[in-house]
Amino acid sequence: MDETEQSVEDMVFGRRYRVTEKIGSGGMAEVYKAVDEVLGRTVAIKVLHSHYSSDPAFVARFRQEAQAAANLSHPGIVNIYDWGQDGEAYYIVMEYVHGADLKELVTKKGPVDPAKVAEYASQVCAALSVAHGYDIIHRDIKPHNIVLTPSGSIKVMDFGIARAGNTQMTQTGSVLGTAHYVSPEQAQGKELTASSDLYSLGVVLYELATGRVPFDAETPVAVALKQVNEDPIPPRQINPSIPSGLEAIILRAMAKSPSERYFSAEEMRRDLSRVAAGRTIEPVIAENMMDATSVMPAVGASGQRPGNPRVRPVPSRRNPWPWIALVTVLLIIAFGTAWGLGAFQTTPMVVLPDLTGMTEQEVTDALEEIGLTVGTVTFEYSEEPSGTVLSQDPTAGTEVEVPSEVSVVFSQGSQRFAVPNLTDLSEAEALAELRKAGFELNTIQREYSDKPEGVVIRQVPAADTFEPQGALVTIVVSRGIELREIPPVTGMSQGDARRQLEAAGFKVKVVEEFSETVARGSVIGQSPDAGASLRVGAEVTIQVSKGKDLVRVPNVIGQREEQAITTLREQGFTVDVQEQVSPDDGIVLTQDPIPDFSAPRGSLVIIYVGVRP
Repeated sequence: MDETEQSVEDMVFGRRYRVTEKIGSGGMAEVYKAVDEVLGRTVAIKVLHSHYSSDPAFVARFRQEAQAAANLSHPGIVNIYDWGQDGEAYYIVMEYVHGADLKELVTKKGPVDPAKVAEYASQVCAALSVAHGYDIIHRDIKPHNIVLTPSGSIKVMDFGIARAGNTQMTQTGSVLGTAHYVSPEQAQGKELTASSDLYSLGVVLYELATGRVPFDAETPVAVALKQVNEDPIPPRQINPSIPSGLEAIILRAMAKSPSERYFSAEEMRRDLSRVAAGRTIEPVIAENMMDATSVMPAVGASGQRPGNPRVRPVPSRRNPWPWIALVTVLLIIAFGTAWGLGAFQTTPMVVLPDLTGMTEQEVTDALEEIGLTVGTVTFEYSEEPSGTVLSQDPTAGTEVEVPSEVSVVFSQGSQRFAVPNLTDLSEAEALAELRKAGFELNTIQREYSDKPEGVVIRQVPAADTFEPQGALVTIVVSRGIELREIPPVTGMSQGDARRQLEAAGFKVKVVEEFSETVARGSVIGQSPDAGASLRVGAEVTIQVSKGKDLVRVPNVIGQREEQAITTLREQGFTVDVQEQVSPDDGIVLTQDPIPDFSAPRGSLVIIYVGVRP
């Protein structure tokens, strides 16, 4: 059915979802509140705009993604109940959620309390973790798609629509409407991963914590370029009340390279939970900003990278008005000539100006002045300033009809290359690999490790990060396993022996044993022996005396001689029998030591046995 042909009250989808009111409209769909007349519950229905419904490729993606998203079940994900086609309209039926989205929240109230930011984000991570577990990437994480319910819980919307509606900036004449939240790889039209959702979530956290988005500009293209090329102002410079731990989470999530972000939504959620609980976390993302060996220069509030000799100064904006004046004169001349020859054309024509070097806004202004519009926008790496035009189609000087489109290619700045993985290579191999990839060796540091001597164990910048050609890379090379001599600790107290061994770099294992000669608490022996060489961190066992093995002497008085001897020997004693005249023939009259006395195992017990006179 076509929702534009009837009133809202008359709209029914799938013969069961009766619309009660329209509650919103977006770039892809109209949103309605409806009643499921079969189950009697309130639902939300998104009905795709007709220009999407008429695109077979889009519809195929929509069906596939909606079906996959319908399998997701999590308290933090808005449930998808149903989807289908009604006439020419494609729709998706979702859980109706009461509440306001986070964009409304930050717009009305400004920066959100940092503890709440961490709490909300932790819930989003939990939802993303489930979706990513099913290989479903949201692709459009933004505050508009995150709803805060009256109970304080978070719901993430639009799983299943994001991928179907995902378009690269090079495929149409416009960039994504949510350029403020796209990851660098999404802005460049590259393949997206779960890490792309975490970048977008990092931008959302930045906005919630500071009250503003990290990158803003007059046009979506300019915003997208900043996502690719600029670092954000650290959030605490904008809002000092933000805990350093929360700032570290935001900056790590917003790392330009996916490999430098969180490995998973669950890992990010754990850090957020620590911050929400008031605990500290390690500022992982700060390494690239603070490490003296890093090739990335510091970023100031302006977002520019100072001190890089490869960065060419941005030229002053070219004024389009001389071109416009020239075009106007040419139009007047062309008009007069055509009129004089009686060959006036009904379709107006203009001559294209040279757009090379202009910014996006300058291009838009120049073309609008002569009745033209910007067509397909693409990006290429170049040494020209980022965001300026490299080429155009049709070329400058071409006569074109009014109206028509002009496609332009913008500079993306200098190309960055992936740093090769040097781990486990020899020094010579690492150097050759660096030069092959276009990088230079900075310094070589050496450390003991479990890796064989001479192989690379670590590098800065890390493998698979993107750096300009010729950037410096520091490598850390293994010195092999560190061996140390085991100190002698036999005869020492247990505490002194432990301190001595741990100071030498060893772990200590204690085994207690009885000893007839070594005092309780002193070391009887050690293994390996003193003087042997052992790997640092390995374990040394020390045998510590428990003292003499004392045994309680059993009471055998009154027992017959044979029984008494057996009892004492079973307890580990030796027995000596002495006779005493007594009418109690064969009975133990007394013993030495007395009963219940503690005596060393193996010591002598004398029993006195009665004999008749």
